[in-house]
Amino acid sequence: MIETAHLWLFFLMVLGVVLLPGLDMAYVMASSLVGGQRSGLLATAGVIAGGACHVLLGALGVLVVLKLVPTAFNLMLVAGALYIAWIGWSLLRSRVAFGASPSTRVRSGAATFGKGMATCLLNPKAYLFMLAVFPQFLKPEYGPLWLQALALWVIIATCQAAVYGGMALAGDRVKAWLGSKPATDLLLARLVGLMLIAAAAFTAWEGWHLS
Repeated sequence: MIETAHLWLFFLMVLGVVLLPGLDMAYVMASSLVGGQRSGLLATAGVIAGGACHVLLGALGVLVVLKLVPTAFNLMLVAGALYIAWIGWSLLRSRVAFGASPSTRVRSGAATFGKGMATCLLNPKAYLFMLAVFPQFLKPEYGPLWLQALALWVIIATCQAAVYGGMALAGDRVKAWLGSKPATDLLLARLVGLMLIAAAAFTAWEGWHLS
């Protein structure tokens, strides 16, 4: 029998982390504004898949290697920050804003999903959370470790689906509104680009100093 009391605490912690603006949220928002609900939901699915990989790594103890070898962790931070900054820079340089025609703006479903997964996998804060918090909820006395890891992943995926999925579902309405306001549309695209670059710089700096 797996204990469940500690799962409520884990749920509250995960929900708080997911609700905080970060790289995953910024990517889902950008995808929703560019391609509407479909792109937003695919981006959300990619983030959830990335979260599953984080849980698998945590359960297998691979994250311990990153903690014992700071250089590897720091390289991961730099890679993640550069990737997100590149997405932000692309938005800043783009001459077409969020409300543009889908034929010129929406990438394929596989690409959107893949970029969402990559964003999650290269998110320094996700690794910090898995290193600092996740191991505390894997205890032999709670039951089989694989079952515990599965339960924790379900909680993470549920929080991500609720928060990011909600943003994605609003994508079509927001996109249509922006399409009627070109100046606001372009300004928002630039602001999201700046937010991605700022988030990348902040998370890389924070993660570097906490590693």
